[in-house]
Amino acid sequence: MTLPASALPVEAPPAFLGVARSATGKLWRDRLDARGAARALAIAQRYQLPEMLARVLAGRDVELDEVQDFLDPTIRKMMPDPYTVTQMEAAAKRIADAATRREQVAIFGDYDVDGATSAALLAWHLRHCGLDPLIHIPDRIFEGYGPNTEAIRMLAGKGATLLVTVDCGTTSLEPLAEARRLGMSVVVIDHHQSGDELPEVDALVNPNRPDDLSGLGHLAAIGLVLVTLVAVNRELRARGFWTGEMPEPDLLGMLHLVALGTVADVAPLTGLNRAFVAKGLIAMRRRDHVGLTALMDVSRLNGPPEAWHLGFMLGPRINAGGRIGRADLGVRLLLEGDISEAARIAAELDRLNIERRVIEQMAEAQAEAEALASLGLEDKGAVIVTASEGWHPGVVGLVASRLKEKFSRPAFAIALEPGGIGTGSGRSISGVDLGKAVRQAVKEGLLMKGGGHAMAAGVTLRKERLAEFRAYMESALAADVANSRHENELFIDGAVSARSVTPDFAATLNRAGPFGSGNPEPVVALPSHQLVYADEVGQAHLRLRFKSGDGAIVNGIAFRSIGQKLGNALVQHRGQPLHVAGSLAVDRWQGTERVQFRVIDVAVPDQGPAMIR
Repeated sequence: MTLPASALPVEAPPAFLGVARSATGKLWRDRLDARGAARALAIAQRYQLPEMLARVLAGRDVELDEVQDFLDPTIRKMMPDPYTVTQMEAAAKRIADAATRREQVAIFGDYDVDGATSAALLAWHLRHCGLDPLIHIPDRIFEGYGPNTEAIRMLAGKGATLLVTVDCGTTSLEPLAEARRLGMSVVVIDHHQSGDELPEVDALVNPNRPDDLSGLGHLAAIGLVLVTLVAVNRELRARGFWTGEMPEPDLLGMLHLVALGTVADVAPLTGLNRAFVAKGLIAMRRRDHVGLTALMDVSRLNGPPEAWHLGFMLGPRINAGGRIGRADLGVRLLLEGDISEAARIAAELDRLNIERRVIEQMAEAQAEAEALASLGLEDKGAVIVTASEGWHPGVVGLVASRLKEKFSRPAFAIALEPGGIGTGSGRSISGVDLGKAVRQAVKEGLLMKGGGHAMAAGVTLRKERLAEFRAYMESALAADVANSRHENELFIDGAVSARSVTPDFAATLNRAGPFGSGNPEPVVALPSHQLVYADEVGQAHLRLRFKSGDGAIVNGIAFRSIGQKLGNALVQHRGQPLHVAGSLAVDRWQGTERVQFRVIDVAVPDQGPAMIR
């Protein structure tokens, strides 16, 4: 008798390099099972690719016939018909009407990078059409997230007849109703999850609304704005709007903005997003965008930009204006055409970013102590909810993100104002939908305001409801968090020796990029390499050197590891062999290229084999 496949016993794959529990408590797994390894071999043979690159592709579920498109993602192939998005046609026609009638358009954006890039791209396009749009980015502290009635009235008073909200608006029922009462048409371009009730507007372009079947819910707002402008261009072309004096704008020439907003909003780098970022990075390398070039210079970005530069160097500086400075600084920089003025704005954003880091570090230390006290020695609790009266509302999202990373569970950080109102942000882990839980908490009356998406959410609540909110989130998310944290695994793409870690090898792996959310950076392991040097550098980082059995050396760094489990393990095992897991980055200094091994985990080897010499 033949058993059905589902009844066959499934044997758990062995731990990679035998690491069942690493220094950070993780089980190491080979990213490829037997089927994946077979696909990797087939990819390597058919396309004559290096084995490790083929393993990386197979580990990202790239099928045999998809390899070429994955290695060179093109927007032309990926771009859908914009009208597959619900109400896109109505939005495109209304914006086209504004262009042909020379209307006063008002753009209302969010104060983060996605909102700033979205507002800048839309404003650039409208200016190209001969309009001079008003742009309003709300103050994070005094106005909060999304459209508000006072700002709507101000824009109407300046003569706006069309209001376009970008990266916000889906849940702003009353402010947008006020816009309609004041005689404005309203188009919403947003990607945040919607509640049960949608605003009454001329068009709500949001692939995450319940009745949208476009499959574009993974786009950030900036990607959605680009798709909308493709539709607007097409509509204006059909009307004969574009002429020799008014040529059709080249949207693909603005892909650097799309790449920046997509990466900074941690949108998954799959499908169309991946093509946006891949081509946007190429556009950035031309250094022909005045504002972004000034931002790259002030960020001391050496060499060609990569996706992580956008998320960790450029994005935080654009964000700094919205967090602790003037909310519109980022948009102004992205629209600036004068080199010296762009340099001045970029320098101000850099200064604000340094100030933001100091404020964040102080709040983070407090929040971490509160979280440790809450979880206790037994590390119990599904969700972390921290709050303080001294925190700056502009950094709570960053603090929540740090708590989530450190404690591997959803985390909220809430800044309490003197009047007893708290505004905060939450960040989630994979498999736990935070936005849904927050919207339910609003329904239950625990929050004054709240919303977001699966991985991030914003909340506004009264101080006296804090304990109830904490208990509610604990109850609502406990099961999902338990499932998500059940297997604390680190997936590894393959093992190499120090001698193999060269700039050419890093460039080979980068062919599978850009890397980020949805397309994880390859993780490689150095088996049984001796830690010959470990010393503190910068703010809580460890500079490292590892030596293989044949004497080859690879330089490494463990970011933010001092005082953490990883840093403690490295310091305690100086001079000893370790299995080391990490990713590769090319460090460019004074014209030379060196590979830096970014360590994310280590384990003490068993006494058996697993040496690479």
